[in-house]
Amino acid sequence: MPNRLINETSPYLLQHAHNPVEWYPWGEEALQRAKDEDKPILLSIGYSACHWCHVMERESFENEEIAGIMNEHYVNIKVDREERPDLDSVYMNAVQALTGSGGWPMTVFLTPEGKPFYGGTYFPPVDTRGMPGFPSVLLGISQAYSTRRGDVVQATSQLLSHMQHLSRPVRSLEPLSPDLTHQAYQSLAQSYDYQNGGFGMAPKFPQAMTYEFLLRYSRASNSPRALEMVEDTLHRMAMGGIYDQIGGGFHRYSTDAYWLVPHFEKMLYDNALLSKLYLHAYQATRNPLYRRITAETLDYVLREMTDPKGGFYSTQDADSEGVEGKFFVWSLEEIQAVLGEDEGELIAGYFGVTEAGNFEGKNILNVPQGADSFAPEAGMSVGELQEKVAAALPPLLETRDRRIHPALDDKVLSSWNGLMMRSFAEAASTLGRRDYLEAAVSCATFLLEEMRADGRLLRTWRDGRASLKAYLEDYAFVADGLLAVYEATFDRRWLEEARSLCDTMLALFWDEGDLTFYDTGHDHEALIVRPRDVFDNAIPCGSSVAVDVLLRMSIFTGESDYSRRGAASLRSMHQYLGRAPLGMGHWLCALDFYLSSPREIAIIGDRSEADTRALLEVVYGRYLPNKVVAGAAVGTAGDGAMPLLQDRGMVDGKATAYVCENYTCQLPVTAPGDLAAQLGG
Repeated sequence: MPNRLINETSPYLLQHAHNPVEWYPWGEEALQRAKDEDKPILLSIGYSACHWCHVMERESFENEEIAGIMNEHYVNIKVDREERPDLDSVYMNAVQALTGSGGWPMTVFLTPEGKPFYGGTYFPPVDTRGMPGFPSVLLGISQAYSTRRGDVVQATSQLLSHMQHLSRPVRSLEPLSPDLTHQAYQSLAQSYDYQNGGFGMAPKFPQAMTYEFLLRYSRASNSPRALEMVEDTLHRMAMGGIYDQIGGGFHRYSTDAYWLVPHFEKMLYDNALLSKLYLHAYQATRNPLYRRITAETLDYVLREMTDPKGGFYSTQDADSEGVEGKFFVWSLEEIQAVLGEDEGELIAGYFGVTEAGNFEGKNILNVPQGADSFAPEAGMSVGELQEKVAAALPPLLETRDRRIHPALDDKVLSSWNGLMMRSFAEAASTLGRRDYLEAAVSCATFLLEEMRADGRLLRTWRDGRASLKAYLEDYAFVADGLLAVYEATFDRRWLEEARSLCDTMLALFWDEGDLTFYDTGHDHEALIVRPRDVFDNAIPCGSSVAVDVLLRMSIFTGESDYSRRGAASLRSMHQYLGRAPLGMGHWLCALDFYLSSPREIAIIGDRSEADTRALLEVVYGRYLPNKVVAGAAVGTAGDGAMPLLQDRGMVDGKATAYVCENYTCQLPVTAPGDLAAQLGG
């Protein structure tokens, strides 16, 4: 018999619907039962692409004996962290306070009121290597709850006090200045791994937002070293096993310091953030490698992660047939069987494939030796080698596609779709890809038509069902994506929709007393702490993107209250910006925008005409991170609701560009060369 998760839409929850555990989804039914029976709650939080979540399910949640203990002593609740980031944030803070670390699967023991008193992550099914087995933990916690209730009450009280303290912002009277960006850069330079790229040792995470800041810093401060840190890491990731050399797209992170052996799950947000980073690096350097990685990553998303209705799916699993990475790895014989013995040996050599293998007897494809050095050794030119590699990829991909695929989490999340929407919109403008623009517009249309109800944005969608009130990150990320779609189309609908989301976001999440945001709306269900996550982790936090969007929206609309609130929230992060840059990546990008004099660029002309496109190619062909771009066709530019376009028209019947900065406007220009000169080369 299935348990109560059978009626959920989350693929992660549905994976557990046939466990012998009497799982509940988070909700009043489970909480009330815990109160009625005076039982503690066992809260298990994970996500579908989490390898160790699957391991714990196989070892414990599918075990009849362990499930019996859980059912007898607890009310058991299973949560998909991707659907409920509020619960994940609240209880992750609790686990980190209790244990000093966190991760998934996350296992938290709560009172019937939802207050945590003990927790951890993965527990093995039996006592092993100093770790208590899950049955021992279950019985021990149950006994403590029954016989030492006073200790439990004291623990929850102390923990709750600590969590409430963490959620309070710290105001600063110190000004926001370039000193903060210099301090952040110096801290990053000291922790950078100059031998292998990235920060720290194993495991290594992509940390796209940190490199976005370094790219901005290299431009603002003319720092070659900052740019070298970006380029070195981007090159090593692109050549490593963390990048899918056959199908494009990035795996979650590298388990080693060398970017070779990944955890094989693919997350939509990583590929959104990294494709945008590589695009910006291409704009800054014109390195064709970065253009290729951008396009291959976005092509992968179009091919494997896009719903026919226009939304983007969430994750692809690490495991297939119960084995992590099996779908992605190769033997020398398999490659030769596809390409032939001689061609297969060449391509295998280029991708570091050996008979011994580099991962459990098989090979994770990587590029250990650059084409410049490998081609001469193979007796050919670099161009010839590149042609052979390009020709080999389609049949290898076709062969791989016949394997049993990893599971796909096909729910659509508003926030992650906002990230992906921006990446497609920006890439469409820079790379001239019409299909990318169509993907961005389709996503925007889908989110606004399928994931709104009664004027409210919703969090998650699957199989035609949208549910859960959206969080701050959903509103901020979608508004951010809509601004990018507006800049890529000049269709005023997207700008107005973005502004509407910003206004609703301020009404729901802004705290005028603390001058910053909460992650949940004022009408959200009451949790033990109203969450306010201010650190940029795997994705930017809702607050940092909200600040960035408000600062740009202020320029588009001329509404100073947007910039007031954005700057106030930015000041609340003063103590962290310089001292904790690895957790402040997107905040630092927003700070860079705030400290700059953003370019206000207006293009008047028909986007379908060659002269308009030539001006846009100048704008998007260079790295200008602190800019806003507005545009209109002739005859529509006098609309007073758009200050950047007011009283502006074409000159001599030609597409015309207007560039303003720091309250000063330059003369309108119609020639691409003149626009390039105004934009700085």
